[in-house]
Amino acid sequence: MNKLLQSIEDIVRGAGALMREAFNAPDRPAYSLKGRQDYLTETDGAVERYVRAQIEKHFPGEAVLGEEDGGDVSATRLWIVDPIDGTANFARQMPHFCISLGLLVDGQLEAGAIYAPMADELFIAQRGQGAWCNGKRMQVSPVAKMSESSIEVGWSARQPASVFMDYVQHAMDAGCSVRRAGSGALGLAYVAAGRSEAYVEGHINAWDVAAGLLLVTEAGGHVNNFWTANAVSQGNAVLATNAALAKEISVLTGVDLRT
Repeated sequence: MNKLLQSIEDIVRGAGALMREAFNAPDRPAYSLKGRQDYLTETDGAVERYVRAQIEKHFPGEAVLGEEDGGDVSATRLWIVDPIDGTANFARQMPHFCISLGLLVDGQLEAGAIYAPMADELFIAQRGQGAWCNGKRMQVSPVAKMSESSIEVGWSARQPASVFMDYVQHAMDAGCSVRRAGSGALGLAYVAAGRSEAYVEGHINAWDVAAGLLLVTEAGGHVNNFWTANAVSQGNAVLATNAALAKEISVLTGVDLRT
């Protein structure tokens, strides 16, 4: 493993240790709401501060954009971090959550990692170097029939509920199994690992996808052109699929995939 990936692994594993300690503490994590179903815990802030300090240590002077404390979205080298993706799960003692950390260089994902501390699963990738889960090379699912596929549909409070319901209805009508687990970053990682055939969400923030999109493409999958104008600061729709069902799922969701 090269120095860049080793540093990323060290950072996300250290952050994961903080999350695991808080999750396993005798008192359930206290939380507040930033908006409708938009959870915030003290651990979110503590983890983001830790990640920022570690990036400054390993990569002095490089910019960071975090979910909690923002950042300079115009930087040519930009680290994008979601300290806890799946905060609602974390706050409610459900062990499905992770940290996501990605490096965007001149508008292109260069490297990134997703670490799920309760499962001790590290998903990591570098552009042109493949994607790995705990040291094992990942490949997207070979499933080629909609009737055998599993699609995860993310929900966003920034859109009408009908957007989510339409995705679910169309997927079920096509014969897909549909799930929603509450972490977009892990949803993308699971597509890369071949555990799902697709992940779709009508609107998602950059910090949720800055590692996962790279994982999917490096594992042989397809993603939409997420990084359009203002996507770093304002988010965008996301679609990630395996290769075999890419065209069908693109038509089903109405989200164009990168060609």
